[in-house]
Amino acid sequence: MEKFRRILQKYIIPKSLYHMGQPIYHWFLAFSGAMIYRFPSNKMFVIGVTGTKGKTTTANLIHHVLNSAGYKTGLSTTVNFKIGEEERINDLKQTMPGRFQLQKLLYEMCKSGCKYAVVETSSEGILQYRHRFIDYNAAVFINLSPEHLERHKSFENYRSAKLKLFKKVAEKPDGLGVYNLDDENSTYFIEPKIASKYGYYIKKPEIIKSVKTNSFVEKLKKFNKVLEIKDVELNSSGSKFSIEGKNFKLPLVGEFNIYNAAAAISVALSQNIRVNEIQKNLLSFKPVPGRMEIIGKGQDFAVIVDYAHEPKSLEAVYEAVEQSKLKNKNGKMICVLGSAGGGRDKWKRPVMGQIAAKHCDKIILTNEDPYDEDPKIIMADIKTGIYQAEFSNSDLFEIIDRKEAIKKAISLAQKGDAVVSTGKGGEVWMCVENNQKIPWDEKKIIEENLPEIIV
Repeated sequence: MEKFRRILQKYIIPKSLYHMGQPIYHWFLAFSGAMIYRFPSNKMFVIGVTGTKGKTTTANLIHHVLNSAGYKTGLSTTVNFKIGEEERINDLKQTMPGRFQLQKLLYEMCKSGCKYAVVETSSEGILQYRHRFIDYNAAVFINLSPEHLERHKSFENYRSAKLKLFKKVAEKPDGLGVYNLDDENSTYFIEPKIASKYGYYIKKPEIIKSVKTNSFVEKLKKFNKVLEIKDVELNSSGSKFSIEGKNFKLPLVGEFNIYNAAAAISVALSQNIRVNEIQKNLLSFKPVPGRMEIIGKGQDFAVIVDYAHEPKSLEAVYEAVEQSKLKNKNGKMICVLGSAGGGRDKWKRPVMGQIAAKHCDKIILTNEDPYDEDPKIIMADIKTGIYQAEFSNSDLFEIIDRKEAIKKAISLAQKGDAVVSTGKGGEVWMCVENNQKIPWDEKKIIEENLPEIIV
């Protein structure tokens, strides 16, 4: 289907006519997929998770808390699909599968007896109407920062695309909205009149400072529940925090994962799951592959793999390594850095270079998903940001072969250091020119190299 679409666009239909007809084309596919599989979402409570960073982990947390509480739950994310405890890898290189694939997955969830379905919902998926004819009951907003701007043409358009999910849920008489109130864009996402609203925050003063009037604060008073997260503790084995005097432990590193957990807690509370059940289920959660994943084989330095592919998520990962003491006080951070892929979001390449130069002691610049763009050009764009930060040239290495780059990073690591490899996470493909996909497993590559380094 995708190959046929590209042929139509390139050789048969004039470009202007093709773009005019796209909405009809996407609507028809969405309707056809739902009709063939008999509108399966109508028979489940569907939760859409949207935002820029953390969608996959948040969706997995929500799935785990609900499923572990005895309510069979389905899941669709960038990384994985689940029906109850049964799991398979998402190898499509898409956050939201195509309309027919997604409706088929929802049908399988429904047929197996799932009460809930958690769907990671992307702006691209919304642009292509993949969310249409999915009967969303709840929408979860986790954060927003510039991303996919070349696709959306502006940050406002990007935000508006995601906002459509909340407008869709507002049509339901019993709809649920969940919001990260520490994100300044939450002021936009709480506007749709959703029946039930749950919010959470760590930095309450920032909520009030982020708006010009008290209208936002007045709107918070109408929420069903607003959770204040207190007593935050971050360490290399996980996180601790409290909400309304109840203590929670989470086997995930970084403050951003506390926000992700708070979204799951909010959803669970809205479904009348008891707090002690939520506490127990969060504690048993297993990290999502390639999402702030710590890889250990007995070495005396830390190795962390994360998907971070935009500036805010990259900075959050580096800060998490520092705050959680994954490296010793005098240890070095050795960073394997690529970009977000060829032919897109070129604006952020130097920005990510600057962020890496700010936090990293050594940078190994490498390939990621170049598609049809020259990897050397992508690396040169990132390097401009690194040089702007006056980073030492002797601590910068350029190795196009990502396997060799990882090997180099590990070889540089000493006791108490942290090797941080970002950009690929748990992805199973590397996308190169002419639509080719090379099988990829970042964790396996790291594990294969660790024994060679450890003495």
